[in-house]
Amino acid sequence: MARSTGYALLAGLTALVAVVSAAIFVVIGRADVTARAGHPSLAAGSARTAAPAAAGSWVGTWSTSPVGGEPNTPDGYPGWSIRNVVHTSVGGTSVRVHLSNAFGTTPLVIGRATVARAAGAGGAAAVEDTMRALTFAERESVTIPAGGGVVSDPVQLALPQQSDLLVTTYAALSSGPVTYHARARQISFMARGERTAETSGRSYTTPSPYWRYVSAVDVFTAQAAGSVVFLGDSITDGVTSTVGANHRWPDYLADRLLASGDRRLRLGVLNQGISGNRVLRDDGAGANPSALDRLDRDALSQTGARAMIVELGINDILRPPQETSADAVVSGLRQIVARGHARGMRVIGGTLLPFEGHVGFSPATEAVRQQVNAAIRAGTVYDAVIDFDKALRDPYRPTRMRYGYDSGDHLHPGDAGFRRMAEAVRPALLLGSAAAKV
Repeated sequence: MARSTGYALLAGLTALVAVVSAAIFVVIGRADVTARAGHPSLAAGSARTAAPAAAGSWVGTWSTSPVGGEPNTPDGYPGWSIRNVVHTSVGGTSVRVHLSNAFGTTPLVIGRATVARAAGAGGAAAVEDTMRALTFAERESVTIPAGGGVVSDPVQLALPQQSDLLVTTYAALSSGPVTYHARARQISFMARGERTAETSGRSYTTPSPYWRYVSAVDVFTAQAAGSVVFLGDSITDGVTSTVGANHRWPDYLADRLLASGDRRLRLGVLNQGISGNRVLRDDGAGANPSALDRLDRDALSQTGARAMIVELGINDILRPPQETSADAVVSGLRQIVARGHARGMRVIGGTLLPFEGHVGFSPATEAVRQQVNAAIRAGTVYDAVIDFDKALRDPYRPTRMRYGYDSGDHLHPGDAGFRRMAEAVRPALLLGSAAAKV
C-alpha cells in the first residue's frame, strides 16, 4: 500500500513539473514571437523578453541626461530610423533600454526599436546574431507621453564590459520636439525608412553628434556591485574630449574601476553631465534644468546607484547672471548631498578647476571659486572630497590650469586632463556611507 501511494505521489509530481515546464515554454515562446514580428533578420529564440532567472541584479551600465528639445524638430523625425551608439561600462547577460520624451510636447509613438552590439567601433553595423527587438509590456510599439519615459522589457543579450551598443528607434508619425543630448562626443547615425533591424548599417548614411530619445541602458549581471552616478557640467560631459574615443573623465575612471580587481568597485558608470549645467538655475523654458531640478530624474533614480560624484558650481560663478555668493552655491551643493543621503547614497564631491585665461575670469569670480573650494575641502559639504583643483592646476600659477592638461580654452581639460582627473580619484572613496558634517 505504501509503495503504491509513493508511486502515485511520484506520478503526480512528474505531471506537475510537465505542466509548469509547458507553461514556461509557452510564455517564453510568445515573447519570442512578439519580439521577432516584422523583423526577419532576428534569429529565432534570440530576443526572449522573459525576466532573467539566474542570480544577479539590474545595474545601470550607461546613461545620459536629456538636455531639452532639439532645435528645428517641431515634428520630430517621422519616417526616420535613429541609431544611437552608446558605450557601456559593466557587462551582463540581459539588457533593457530607457527611452525618454522628457522635452516632447506631444505623445511619441515608437513603432519599433532594437538593440544590438556594434560590429566595430564608431560604425552603424551590428554583430548579426546579437540583434534584438525591444518590446514594451510585450508589445512592439509604445506610446510615450509628453514629459514621460519608458523602460523596455528585458532581452537576453550577452554584453561584454565596455562594449559599443546600438540602440535604434523608429517613429512613423510626427511627434513634436525630439528629446536629445547635444554634446554626445560620439557619432550616431540616421536612416530614412524603417531600418531598425538592419545589421549591415549600409542605410545609415546620415551621421549625427547627438543622442536622441535613449537615456539609459541597464544590464542584468552577477558581476557588478552597483553603479556610480556622475552629476556634473561640461567637464563631466567631456565636451573637449576626442570624439568617439570615450576619453571623458568618467570613462577613464571606468577603466580604473574595472581593472581594480576589487568586486566592490566593479560599478556601472553613469555620466549625467550636461554642458552649461548649474546648481541653482536652468536655462529658461525648462531647458538644461538646474542640478537641483534634475537630481531625481538624472541621478537618484538611476538603476543600482549606490554612490554619486558631483562636479558642479563653476557655471553658477561664470554664467550670467553670475552668482556672487559662495554661500549660495555651497548651500545648493549641500541640498544635493542631503537628498542623496535620503536615498541611501554616498556623495563625493570635487573642487572647482582653475580657469584663469578664460573670458569669465576676474578677481571677483576667482574669489568665489576659492571660497567654494575652501568649504568643500573643509569637509562640510560632501562625504569625501576629490581635489581636482590641486590635481590639475599649474604649480607655479595655481589660478590657471596646467598647460598639458588644458584643452586650450583655459576652462575645460583635454584628454590628458580628463585622464588626470580620473587618476585623482581614490576608488576607495566610493565605498562606505559616512554622512557629511553639515
